[in-house]
Amino acid sequence: MRNLTAVLAFVDSLNDWVGRVLCFGILPMFLLVLIEVFRRYVLNDPTVWANELTQFLFGIYVILSGGHILRWGGHVNVDIVFGRLGPRKQAVLDICTCFLFFLFSGMMLLYGGSLAWESLSIWEHSESAWNPPIYPVKMMVPIGAFLLLLQGFAKLIRDILTVVGGAQEASDDIREKETL
Repeated sequence: MRNLTAVLAFVDSLNDWVGRVLCFGILPMFLLVLIEVFRRYVLNDPTVWANELTQFLFGIYVILSGGHILRWGGHVNVDIVFGRLGPRKQAVLDICTCFLFFLFSGMMLLYGGSLAWESLSIWEHSESAWNPPIYPVKMMVPIGAFLLLLQGFAKLIRDILTVVGGAQEASDDIREKETL
């Protein structure tokens, strides 16, 4: 059980670290949009690259943050039903529906990895006037899917522990989340 707890803690800390790093990505995106708006509407001299770079950064931000968001319970739930259930019934419902999560995440890993590999193999570039490489952005899809899958397995294990009577460990994690 100690090894399992260590693995779960590692997955949590990995996604927490990724989330903390990604939070600093908001500032560059904000500055790029601000500069582009100023140049476009005040100086009447828009850039060729700012809009596309902002889209790339936002795409990386979104795809890599999935595991962190799952860790902290930020994904969409039907709270009208889910919120009225106790922790054990919520865990049972999550276990019953986890196949959809793993199907989606697995397909994202499989097909995203295939698209990323294809993009990398041809050194794909955008077809815009700026023409930046887009394979680094596409490489983030399988990485983000992998982080999401890791966190999904950690959540599934915690849900199983909650259902079979290990609710103390799972509730300790919930209390830890609420205090942060």
